[in-house]
Amino acid sequence: MGKDAFDAFPAAREVFHRASAATGLPLERLCFEGPETELARTDICQPAIFTVSAALLAAMGEVLGGRFPVADFAAGLSLGEYSALYWAGAMDLESAVKLLALRGRLMQQAAEATPSGMVSVLGLTEQKACELARSAGGGQVLVCANFNCPGQIVLSGQIDACGRAEATAKDFGASGAVALKVAGAFHSPLMQPAADGLETAMRQVAFAIPRVPVIANITAKPYRQAEEIAPALLSQVVCPVRWQQSMELLLAEGVERFYEIGPSRVLAGLMRRIHRKAEVTCIGGREAIEKLAEAVT
Repeated sequence: MGKDAFDAFPAAREVFHRASAATGLPLERLCFEGPETELARTDICQPAIFTVSAALLAAMGEVLGGRFPVADFAAGLSLGEYSALYWAGAMDLESAVKLLALRGRLMQQAAEATPSGMVSVLGLTEQKACELARSAGGGQVLVCANFNCPGQIVLSGQIDACGRAEATAKDFGASGAVALKVAGAFHSPLMQPAADGLETAMRQVAFAIPRVPVIANITAKPYRQAEEIAPALLSQVVCPVRWQQSMELLLAEGVERFYEIGPSRVLAGLMRRIHRKAEVTCIGGREAIEKLAEAVT
């Protein structure tokens, strides 16, 4: 991921070089060559995905210059919130990628400490999903972790509890449930050791007020001041991501056009479920950047 932008744009190459130097990770090799099993590990994929997103943003700036789309808001899902905060000027590139490298390592360690996972449940309301989590938990940790879009809520917890949720979801009215291929129970209390380990590094970052409002995952509301950012990012490790509610806030504010900057189209797919008429432009590589440049000429 990101190789065509790296090859085509000096600004993208500079981002990769800076991110690799800051983290000590061979991000170019990992992103371009893998192997996929290594890249998919949360301690690798978090700084890698951020780096690709930041490189694409830099390439857009190089190509578009003053024609860069003017944004009224920024948002990102889970680790993407760091990308949004970086783009909005709330922290520099090195601080963001170093935090995510540490966040990934700590979350990987927490996942390995307790057998755990995540289950995507389809067709339930928040109330019903919470009922399923309480029932399937059976005294173990199992919580709602991601409110992605209407009819898609992800549960997170201990592995046996996840299995029970997958097996009994239809009893609560779900149309289906699928275990996700993840390292562990992200955005759940099982990640508390990761949040604790991240706190010292987080407190050392000099956050600034974002130049445009950035929507916080845990509240689905914009940050009001720089002092709110570190506590919210720490809480995000163990608290649910309210992505659907975040997008509904932007729609209520009159936002009609969205840009997904990154190596996939996941958020565009979620937006189709949240509001089918929203216009989403996905910027995932050189071709998309050049096409956007032609459109805004």
